[in-house]
Amino acid sequence: MAVVATVLVLLVAALHAYFMLLEMVFWTKPLGLEAFGQTPATAEASKTLAANQGLYNGFLVAGLLWGVIVAYTAPATSPGGFAIECFFLVCVIVAGVFGGLTASRKILYVQALPGAIALVAVFVARSG
Repeated sequence: MAVVATVLVLLVAALHAYFMLLEMVFWTKPLGLEAFGQTPATAEASKTLAANQGLYNGFLVAGLLWGVIVAYTAPATSPGGFAIECFFLVCVIVAGVFGGLTASRKILYVQALPGAIALVAVFVARSG
């Protein structure tokens, strides 16, 4: 189960790396315009806010990767990787729920649900 949990955490990290790129690099490009359903004018006017949001997604990626690294390099008795993974997955879920309630319901399924599934897997694999 530890391998499944790690794969799920890495998939959530990959999703957030993609979100980061969409928001920081492709926001005003066709890929970003299509992903977020914006006009070029709206995207141009909001690109600084999107870049800031993308940076936060990058922090989530860094935290999730940190948790995976610690989980595999710390002594087996150390709860460090488990705690780090849980913390950052909860951050992903909270951000996804907030986005789902305030921006688009789709965010619940694209961000919060994968985070919740990974959190359950991490808890099952690493808590015992």
